[in-house]
Amino acid sequence: MPGSILGTEVRRVEDLELLLGQGTFVDNLDSDGVAHAVFVRSPFAHARIVGVDTSEALRAPGVLAVYTCDDLGREPLPSFATVNKHAPRAALAVDKVRYAGDPVVLVVAETRALAVDAAELVDIDYDELPVVTDVEDALAEGAPVQFEEIGSNIATFRAAKDADDDVLDDADHVTRVRIVNQRIAVAPIEGNAILVRPTPEGIEAWVSTQHPHMAKDLLARSIGVDAEHVRVVAPHVGGAFGGKAGTGTDHAAIAIAARRLDRPVKWVETRSEAMLSMQGRGQVQFVELGVRSDGTITGLRMRVLGECGAYAGFGGALAVGPTYLMAQGPYVVPRLRFEAIAVMTNTAPVGAFRGAGRPEAAAAIDRVLDLAAQELGIAPEEIRRRNLIPKDAFPFRTQTGQTYDIGDYELPLQEALRIADIDAARAEQRRRIEAGETRLLGIGLATYVEITGFGGSEFGSVQIISDGSATVMAGTSAHGQGHATSFSMIVSDTLGIPLSRIGYRQSDTAMVRSGGGTGGSRSLQLGGSAVSKAADETRVQALAVAARMLEASVEDVVLDDDGFGVAGVPGDRIGWPDLAAYAHQHDGGLGVDTDFTQDGATFPFGAHVSIVEVDTETGRVTPLRHVLVDDCGRIVNPLIVAGQQHGGGIQGISQALWEEMLYDEYGTPITSSFADYAIPTAADGIMLEASNTETPTPVNPIGAKGIGESATIGATPAVQNAVVDALKHLGVKHVDLPCTAERVWREIQNPRSEVWREPPPAFADLRNEGDEPEIVEA
Repeated sequence: MPGSILGTEVRRVEDLELLLGQGTFVDNLDSDGVAHAVFVRSPFAHARIVGVDTSEALRAPGVLAVYTCDDLGREPLPSFATVNKHAPRAALAVDKVRYAGDPVVLVVAETRALAVDAAELVDIDYDELPVVTDVEDALAEGAPVQFEEIGSNIATFRAAKDADDDVLDDADHVTRVRIVNQRIAVAPIEGNAILVRPTPEGIEAWVSTQHPHMAKDLLARSIGVDAEHVRVVAPHVGGAFGGKAGTGTDHAAIAIAARRLDRPVKWVETRSEAMLSMQGRGQVQFVELGVRSDGTITGLRMRVLGECGAYAGFGGALAVGPTYLMAQGPYVVPRLRFEAIAVMTNTAPVGAFRGAGRPEAAAAIDRVLDLAAQELGIAPEEIRRRNLIPKDAFPFRTQTGQTYDIGDYELPLQEALRIADIDAARAEQRRRIEAGETRLLGIGLATYVEITGFGGSEFGSVQIISDGSATVMAGTSAHGQGHATSFSMIVSDTLGIPLSRIGYRQSDTAMVRSGGGTGGSRSLQLGGSAVSKAADETRVQALAVAARMLEASVEDVVLDDDGFGVAGVPGDRIGWPDLAAYAHQHDGGLGVDTDFTQDGATFPFGAHVSIVEVDTETGRVTPLRHVLVDDCGRIVNPLIVAGQQHGGGIQGISQALWEEMLYDEYGTPITSSFADYAIPTAADGIMLEASNTETPTPVNPIGAKGIGESATIGATPAVQNAVVDALKHLGVKHVDLPCTAERVWREIQNPRSEVWREPPPAFADLRNEGDEPEIVEA
């Protein structure tokens, strides 16, 4: 067929119902007899549960049940990832609460209002315990521990491969910096939500999740039935960004309650609950970079503390996993020593947020590299050019054992500098300084590479309906990513069926036989490749059917815009409606269910340039321009790619300047609502200047890499570097994230001569603790 729809801008087909208010979210769903659940949560960050009196709540109007851990079970329940088996979590707190917001009691009533009223009547006696909220303090001798059986607050760790190797011993210069990659709220527009309907042998559940099939397995294990007796549907999902991986213990509590009551039960988070249940990032990084006098890297040492929060939240273990994997970034690093500790504190459990450990790695290497350039008097772009992996070195094996598939890392850097007109920006920067202006200009760079897809398999299906239309299915689970559009484009391009005649189904485990869900920027490269494979095989089937109808050899049958025909023979053509009707009548249908397996990950890359204005009188930072040049391999739909770049870029800028989850010394969250948490509005954002280079990967037939997290990864360090760049002539070497007005103003008033301090002694002890514990995936 002439031409290809792939690579062209196609408006998303899935948006109309959302724009018209016809979306179906969990909280829109109701059924006869549905009950409503409310959790009673601990106001204390660390306390023993002395007693629970539910008698008055049970007598309240409309109350159906009031449950404690003794009712729903004290046994550990499965969740997305178990970091340490000795840090178990049940449906409700058992004997002790470990963070403010820990659920202790579950109230189920006829309406949500009645459940809320009854929850106020539950009387819980607590015996307060000492609290630790800071990861460095949590490693100090005598710190209160989360789990006495573990004996410390270390959930897991990664020790250095060679504890005696000094990777900095041949450097001419060593740059050292302590970096805070702050904890932030995931803050999707919709919080967690679940509606569970009991069935004779199991349950049906409508869940706001990224992973319907994983949720099915987790819920089945939680209620003690075979997975075949659980159906999970993810309807419209109001954002996730990594915060809705599978299901958690709160979801399991609702499923167990619904089974005990034998009636449907629904739970929908409040905003304050969502601010606690979904948090990400949270690392303290001690980074040392050895370089020659010309800026060439000789070695890198990183010691990283990951914040688990309570119950060994898996987000802390991302320091041990993805942050380690991507520690050297896009640079040639001859020697690497990396150690990490996942630390438990009396704060909400930490999970994933857009990038999940990879943004933290990129922020660390790019911040220390920029500081090295400042100390050596080398331009930021020049020190990067001297260290970027050359394009003729791919596939490239890293110090952490990853094989970067393909790349031309200098190309997006050159393009970003060109678009930003870096020379003009620096001229304006100099002019403002020389004029003594108080609003200074900062120009920051970041070059990054990330890991996406992570290999594995995915399900894809193309079924031709009897009228010649098509239904596409995949095991991914879109919640804003545009799968219905992109996957339909692939099918249309292969089969020649118009987009208007292609439907898309997903996220129902009774309909889609298997699936890995959506996360890790995996969907197009795995789900799209699975759909492409199904489309190719369906085309082969269709050509065979057409050959029978045309009484021709299948090798002579062609498919073009006019339908099926015999090559070189003018005459009537067979359209999809006639062919589909024939196939359904004679063959029982037409279509393919298949799986695609990708051998290994892909590695998108790019470069960002941030230009900011810093008011030296107030410390306020205002983003002026942000240039993104991201390479995600082959682009199927540039409009969808641009959307991911804009959304991810704004989130990355926001982490750099505004967002931070804070706790006081008692473990009370003080930024648990949008009144206190500085999430940006449209007035705070700017129009990003997004473009792409295109380097198709050989790892999958589409040539696609991920794009969903890339812009977030590049944006944060670029903005942070820009803030420091604006102030470096004032003696400022580093500003911790987020670069708030107060933090910037204090740094201007009293620039730190030293931005380093020694890591906690716990790192020195890792070599004596044996092999690091295994992170057990769900």
